[in-house]
Amino acid sequence: MNKNILLGVTGGVAIYKVVDVVSRLKKLGYNIKIIMTDSACEFVSPMTFETIGKCDVKTKMFHEGSHKIVEHIDLASWADLFLIAPASANTMAKINHGIADNLLTSCALAYDKKIMFCVSMNTNMLNNPATQKNIRELEEKGHIMVSSNSGLLACNVVGDGRLKEPWEIVEEVEKYFCKKDLTGKKILVTAGGTVERIDPVRYIGNDSSGKMGYSIAKKAYMRGAEVTVISAKTSVECPDGVENIKVESADEMQKEISNRIEKFDYLIMAAAVSDFKVANKRDKKIKKSDNFNTLELKENPDILKSLHKNENQIFIGFAAETNNLIENAKKKLSEKNLDYIVLNDVSKSDIGFNSDYNKVTIIGKEDIFEIEKESKLNIADKILDLIK
Repeated sequence: MNKNILLGVTGGVAIYKVVDVVSRLKKLGYNIKIIMTDSACEFVSPMTFETIGKCDVKTKMFHEGSHKIVEHIDLASWADLFLIAPASANTMAKINHGIADNLLTSCALAYDKKIMFCVSMNTNMLNNPATQKNIRELEEKGHIMVSSNSGLLACNVVGDGRLKEPWEIVEEVEKYFCKKDLTGKKILVTAGGTVERIDPVRYIGNDSSGKMGYSIAKKAYMRGAEVTVISAKTSVECPDGVENIKVESADEMQKEISNRIEKFDYLIMAAAVSDFKVANKRDKKIKKSDNFNTLELKENPDILKSLHKNENQIFIGFAAETNNLIENAKKKLSEKNLDYIVLNDVSKSDIGFNSDYNKVTIIGKEDIFEIEKESKLNIADKILDLIK
């Protein structure tokens, strides 16, 4: 069932970001209703939010039309999450002290669950002892504070108080609704493509972006796990809240995994590890005059085969194949002592490497099932369902 979000919008220049937040939430399938304060309406018209959100926008406690429904009670009862963005110093002060002088603050007083405040204001206003006291007391009451970023503010001050980016706010919403069925679990994930140096400026690599590994790490963290990622070369940023250990080569990745694996309940090996490394690697940049005509390769260690798996641990590997897909994947499942292997057909250009989408087949020791084309985040959830 889609979740209901009541969005409270207060006055502030950062309100332009919230239009994007609404758009992103709608695309994810959330039901939205919006309350705007009088000050918010001075920055953006209600029509903008109505159009982007395809939803009702309320601005007044007392308005023309029917009052058969006690609106502030009805809205508070409807919402699965009350999100306030931007959350101004004024509105937070009112809610902390129980002042209900407009529709938004009246809803807040009637709402009996956690409110999520996305803080945004001038740096001096944020650092004022009164504001800090209100933030602290709201947190003590169990509410959620999405702290601001640092940067250049509209008042030409550089400092704290900048509203989180839309994607960051949406990520906080998704985290709020995410089931916490992996709490207490420790998960080690590998991501990206390893790099094998030819010389200091050239290397053998592959097309892995790291998106799949990072999607797994992000979802595992959202679901309550303690997550460490060992990252080779990636084209995306590691998710917040996740320990990120950077490596380059297969040898480095093997060393980091071997040193840590005993502490973890699960290993999910999503990295694309090169099968070969350069035997005649040079310490200095190769020149045309060096007569370097032959690149000699030797096999990299098979990381999964080298690990000792305890009976309580679960290992999940990935297989990137272009032919004999099932046969090759089943062989790896057996040889590498895996519990599951996730098979990717990397011959297709619209999924897999560098794409936000994938289509995979998950093979276990006794079962096999396919996941049709979906976002890597959704596939990550289904992989994690195997181990919850």
